[in-house]
Amino acid sequence: MKRSTTSILHSAMWLFAAALLVGAQAHAQVVRALPHATAPSNAQLASPDIERRVDALLKRMTLEEKIGQLVQYNDQGFSAPTTANGDKVLAANPETRTQVDAMALARQGRLGSMLNVIGAEKTRAFQQAAMNSRLHIPILFGADVIHGYRTIYPVPLGLAASWDTALVQQLSHMAATEATTAGVKWFYSPMVDISRDARWGRSTEGAGEDPYLGSAMARAYVRGYQGSDLSQPDSVAASVKHFAAYGAAEAGREYNTTDMSDIRLRQVYLPPYKAAVEAGAATMMSSFNALNGVPATADPYLMDEILRKEWGFDGFVVSDYTAVMELTHHGIALDAATATKKALEAGVDVDMMSHFYDTQIPRLLAEHKLSMATVDEAVRRVLRVKFALGLFEHPYAQGAEVTHAVDAHRPLVRRAAEESFVLLRNAPVAGQPVLPLGDKVRSVALIGPLADAANEMQGAWGGATQASDVVTLRQALERRMQQRGGRLLFAHGTDVLSDSSAGFDAAVQAVRQADVVVMALGESAEMSGEAGSRAHLDLPGNQQQLLQNVVATGKPVVLLVFSGRPLVLDWAAQHVPAIMAVWFPGTEAGNALANVLFGDVAPSGKLPMSFPRAVGQEPLYYAQFPTGRPAGDADLSKPPGGATRFISRYIDVPNDALFPFGYGLSYTDFAYSNVRVSRRTLPLAEANRPEARSLLTVTATLTNTGTCEGTEVAQLYVRNLGASVEQPVRRLKGFQRVTLKPGESRQLRFELGFPELSFYNVHSRQVVEPTHYTAWVGGSSQATAQAAFDIEP
Repeated sequence: MKRSTTSILHSAMWLFAAALLVGAQAHAQVVRALPHATAPSNAQLASPDIERRVDALLKRMTLEEKIGQLVQYNDQGFSAPTTANGDKVLAANPETRTQVDAMALARQGRLGSMLNVIGAEKTRAFQQAAMNSRLHIPILFGADVIHGYRTIYPVPLGLAASWDTALVQQLSHMAATEATTAGVKWFYSPMVDISRDARWGRSTEGAGEDPYLGSAMARAYVRGYQGSDLSQPDSVAASVKHFAAYGAAEAGREYNTTDMSDIRLRQVYLPPYKAAVEAGAATMMSSFNALNGVPATADPYLMDEILRKEWGFDGFVVSDYTAVMELTHHGIALDAATATKKALEAGVDVDMMSHFYDTQIPRLLAEHKLSMATVDEAVRRVLRVKFALGLFEHPYAQGAEVTHAVDAHRPLVRRAAEESFVLLRNAPVAGQPVLPLGDKVRSVALIGPLADAANEMQGAWGGATQASDVVTLRQALERRMQQRGGRLLFAHGTDVLSDSSAGFDAAVQAVRQADVVVMALGESAEMSGEAGSRAHLDLPGNQQQLLQNVVATGKPVVLLVFSGRPLVLDWAAQHVPAIMAVWFPGTEAGNALANVLFGDVAPSGKLPMSFPRAVGQEPLYYAQFPTGRPAGDADLSKPPGGATRFISRYIDVPNDALFPFGYGLSYTDFAYSNVRVSRRTLPLAEANRPEARSLLTVTATLTNTGTCEGTEVAQLYVRNLGASVEQPVRRLKGFQRVTLKPGESRQLRFELGFPELSFYNVHSRQVVEPTHYTAWVGGSSQATAQAAFDIEP
């Protein structure tokens, strides 16, 4: 029987709707089946005493006062110079059409927090107004303190290259001690987004491509910022960002959408956020991006189901800058009221700069489109953090305000810079490696636009640094060469983004007079960070041509690459004998570089992100999946043909990274041997328990086989075969920093438990299955020394 077109369309629409319903129900069943947290993430925020104070205060608050706790503004229209150098802009943000009088709101008790308002005098002015309001509720001052306040340490990607979590915790505490003297009690840090695409500018703010390393760094930042007690004068609340999966932006383009399976979300992108929550993070920041079609700022699956129910997060969530308003740009809200309702009900408690919550909540309540209970719960979350921070007792900045880099902090940030440098290449010239620079070097030519650029050394989000506090490479090398009785020849050569070769001749002339050349090339600070995505990852401007001209002189060249991301260095890797990634090192940049160049300190950094051979490889990461047609042992440096054609490969470049994750050289050499496992088999019943922490021990011997003392970052990787879900070819599951003298050996021990052996299955459950495991121990993600074991049913 022939059916009408209308009937067919109706049937098709019904089937489609039914499929959607079934899919939604299936997802809901998966979600309901996942275990919920049994304890709050931060015990201090769950204190019965704080809860009593919150209850008592909430009962006294008017609707306007409650809403005031849920909005955040900057200091529009108000100016009060700090004791340093006037108003210091910590971060560049787009202009908004928001027209509010922040001081008037503070006086009325209708301003809960402020953005990038710093300085003891300025914060006191606003705080005094708030404390003189009816209920005396203090303002929480938040700031973009990402890698130091006045004394700046390396950008987070560079700091991650140290693989030194104890150092990260020390530095984070140092930043807190400085910023709290300016009234800041809340850092919009750490950024823990996993980034596997070097095109994304905000790669500079995170710990790179790996969730295990990223989780370790996340814990260190939170513990350093918050200490053991939020109420201490030198503690600040951390704001972990950007929740969630912001680093997976398509094509590495800033603010772009992200889309992935729940398995990938949970296995790769969520672990660092979860680690930060487990470390007690007091606040989270929602991300700009949409995830699987839902903007994160309006996503209850992220904000409520995962963050609060599964993880037990008991702090508050703040939106990113105007992210609530941007829900209208995403197209899921046609007006400000809908955007407000969706964000607040999803679990975003504080509206940063959108001016939506304060204008829309009263109307939504009046029209019964929003419950008072939802508003009250958001206010409770904010007040808990304020009470825990001790703001009601100590609302003002304490101690002498830090207005410049602190001399006592310089050794720590210098050490951080030294540990962050990654030696990528150190080939011999005349039978000896170029680095370290030996006693025979009497003259050095320093070439490049970043050799004497104090304003660039802080990188993106450089805090409240002042250029006069920064030690440049030129300054440090001039002092060093004077001490050695030698001379430094300097030539700027070109600008970072210049196409003029006017300075080339002077640079080449200086090079011809020198024993060795140090080139300071790379990006400017503003080329990475927010809104710093790049489609090309080569040395910008005409720096590549300058490099080639200098190399053509035949003099030994050391290339120092300043950047906030991995760059394409394929030509340099073939023609420049010594290359070191130095990121943006911070206040002590020059002194740290001089110490490493001359061998006072041996480089020990390891890459937290893979460096590509070509930008077309991005996104690039070591933990690839094998595919059904793996490349195996095929020589991918040659064009495909015969058996090497129909495999997973490019036809014009090898698959692997030029410099892989975990890679980094030293001035000495290390060898790994005797990799063993304590058990060849484990029963599944013992292994598949979330509380199981030490199921098996992997041991190995590490030996310094070189001629000088050095520090190695020993890394453990695992792979399991036979699982119900395809697994990466290897995953990092342990690391240690080990310092050895020449000829010295040490046995390494790595403990493997449920967290290291488990993965997420198709039901979004973290499980261990009966599979075959291989464990590698070595100095990079290409480690070869291995042992094997099995988990049996």
